This record gives sequence, C-alpha cells and structure tokens, in this order.
Amino acid sequence: MTDLLIKELKGPPKSPLLLRRLRGLRFIFNPLEVLEARTAVYGNDYRVSQPGVSSPLIYFSSPEALEALFTAKPDQVSAGKANQILEPLIGEHGIVLLEGTAHQQQRQLLTPPFHGDRMRSYAEVIMEITTRTIAGLDVGKTLTVRPIMQSISLEVILRAVFGLDAGDRYEELKQTLSAMLDGFGSPLGAMVLFYRFLQKDWGDWSPWGRFLRLRRRVDELLYAEITFRRSHPDPSRTDILALLMMAQDTEGKTLSDVELRDELMTLLFAGHETTASALAWAIYWITSLPDVRHKVLQEIETIEGKSVSDPMVISRLPYLSAVCQETLRLYPIAIGAFPRVVKQPVILAGYALEPGTVIMPSIYLAHHRQEVYPESKKFRPERFLERQFSPYEYLPFGGGNRRCIGSAFAMFEMKLVLFQFLSTLEMKPVHTQPIKPTRRGLTIAPSDKLKLGVKLRYSQIKSENSYLKPELI
Repeated sequence: MTDLLIKELKGPPKSPLLLRRLRGLRFIFNPLEVLEARTAVYGNDYRVSQPGVSSPLIYFSSPEALEALFTAKPDQVSAGKANQILEPLIGEHGIVLLEGTAHQQQRQLLTPPFHGDRMRSYAEVIMEITTRTIAGLDVGKTLTVRPIMQSISLEVILRAVFGLDAGDRYEELKQTLSAMLDGFGSPLGAMVLFYRFLQKDWGDWSPWGRFLRLRRRVDELLYAEITFRRSHPDPSRTDILALLMMAQDTEGKTLSDVELRDELMTLLFAGHETTASALAWAIYWITSLPDVRHKVLQEIETIEGKSVSDPMVISRLPYLSAVCQETLRLYPIAIGAFPRVVKQPVILAGYALEPGTVIMPSIYLAHHRQEVYPESKKFRPERFLERQFSPYEYLPFGGGNRRCIGSAFAMFEMKLVLFQFLSTLEMKPVHTQPIKPTRRGLTIAPSDKLKLGVKLRYSQIKSENSYLKPELI
C-alpha cells in the first residue's frame, strides 16, 4: 500500500500536561460538548493526547472507520486490555475484560439466557415489578422519574438475573447495591473512576473507601447466594444465575464462584443504570412531545383489551419500538463503545496505526452524523420506520464481537415498562426548561430535574384488563 492511500488523523497539537488534565476534567463534566466541539474542528475521526500517556487516543465515528474496527482481526486489536477502568467494579473475570478464547467461551455461556423462549419467562417478572411499582406511586403528586426507573431496573436484575426474591438477602443486596452505585451518580462522584490517584482507601469518609466497604458486603451476599445454590440445586429455576451455574463449555467446564460473581456484577453494571436512564429519557420525550405521545398512545389503544396480556405482542409494536430506538440514538447511555488497543502495526479505514494506540468508537458522534440522521438533535422515531440503519450507523449497544449480549433483553424490558406506564398513567412534565444529559458514572443520564405530574388514565380505571391492583382503583 502506498503512502498516497494513507489518510492523516487530525487533532489538537500536543499541549502541556496541566492543560490536558484540565481538558480531561471538562470531558468528565461536559462530555457531549467536548465531543461535538472536537468533531466540528477535526472531523469524524480524529486523535487526541492522553494525560500522562505517550500513546494517542483515536476517536472513530464514521461508518467506514467503525466497520474496519469492528471487523478487525483479534491479532490486530484488543478490547479487554482497554477496559481496565471497569475492573474495580466487575472484577478481572468479567466478560468485557477477557481476551481471545476465554472471551469467546464466556460469551457462548452468557448468550443463550438472553434470547429465545427465555425472554417470555422474564416478561412476567418485568410486568409484575412494574405493576407493583405503579401501584405504590403517590398518584396525584409530582414524581421524580429516574429513581423510579432505577428501582424497577434493579429489581428486574435481582429477580431475573440474580434469582433473588424477597427475604433478608434480597433486601440487603438491593440497598447495598443502590448505595454503591449512587456513589458514582454525579460528575464529581465519577471522577474517582477516571483518576487512579483518587482510588485510595482513606476510611469510611472517603469515596473510594466507602465503595470498597460496600463492594465487600455485596461480595459476601453474592457468594452466600452462590454457595446456597450449589448446596440446594433446583433444575426448575430459570433465572440467569441458575442457567450460568449449569452451563458448560465445550470441555465440560463450568464457571467458578469467582467467575459467577464477576459475571453477575458485569450484568448488573451493564443492565441497571443503563436501562433506568434509557427509560427515563423515553418518558421525557413521550411526555414532552404531544405528537409522539399521541402516536404511541394511539398504538397502545389498538391492542388494549385484546392481546394486552401477551408481552410478545407488546414487544412488536412498531411505533413503540421506534420510540425506544430513537431514545437510544439521541442520547445513547454509553456515549462510546468498548475501546480497542492496537496490538500490531495496522491500517484501518486508511489510517496507519501503531501498537499501543487506543481507539474509542464514539456511539454519540455516530448517532449525530447529519448525512445519516438529518436534524439529529430532533427526536423523531419515524426515522426507524422509514429505513434500516447499518450496525456501523446505529450502535447503541456497541459493535463487533463486543456488542452487548443483553441488548435484546434491554429493549424488551424498555417496551414492557413503557407500555404499562403509558397504558396506566397520565403523565405531564412539570419542568419549564429542557432536561439536559448529565454524567452518572460511565454513562449519560437525564438529571433528577425530570419530574412528572401523574394521575390515573380514565380509560384505565374503567378497564377490566387493568394492570393496577384493586386497591389503587
């Protein structure tokens, strides 16, 4: 290949370390503004310098570059080594940190529980939890949306994934996990994940010290549950922990206690905050845009009183599906897919990259390419009814062999929860200003300023198929 075919990656000139650290802080507090500002100057694919690191960081968002990256050979790029920021949260045996054969084997074990007939068994759990949550709302009052959705998504994880239901261990794990996750629930709290020098145990009063103590208690509870399950096997169980405990690789090997713990924590972090934030965003757009609200309610009404009890019918509603897809396009919860590290000199999408180069696939920038998504800042679900986008244009769950294995489960949960809220409640926003995204740990979420006035829908009160418990009506 001649030099004429090699394209140059543009980017800001190398600056003093202090300035780069200040820019790093700006990215933590205002990541979307930083991404858009860089793209406006340097284009879709560009490079930046990392504070204290000699190797460059490359951002890819053009479909051509993303396709080249996601289809690169394993000996060219590595994904697990670039995700070490997650190790304190999920452990070293989580699937996102594994490489090569170990990653492939773990993926084969984890994929089946999230597909096929298993989804139907999870539907009952999702709908029951949502029904109970709605029944417990203080209808007629102003409610903050994200904590409600966070409570639902955590319960779904505990029931469908961990297999816990009621009891002391369930309640303590729920409270401890919530406290641990809330520690990273602001840009300030998230700083401890990005800066290693802040990861010091200075006692209970320090953020990292508190996190370590909460994580230790979570581990004790999880290992106690795993030990109990091993001593009391129950082949009738359908939760994901039970399925993982029975799963075997091609050599007949099962997961160890530590591997089970790390995969449970991986599924928790991948599916809890992310789904809760996505649901909150969806509620925001539906309640803020009258045309969207009218169309989705009109679609819901077409099946109310008919196949309303069939979750698979709900999951196939085209406009509701498009609303979920557009929600994850406009403000993807993870603004970047898992980064990759170049292992050997390679040319990707015309760019010559040296070993050690870190490549960040930018989901947010890919979702805001004007030539793919005209008026990209506008919430318009019809985009997904008019055409199908390639996996290099629309990638809310990442791409390649690192695409989220729980993507179908997440979309399924979103649709069922939204359906029940919309068919049961009349919700109106009370905020006067647009809700802006804010950082929660490694994700982007709507702020807690998103509040709704809530009351029962009249048609729901009269319906014999009401999801609400009698005492609410």
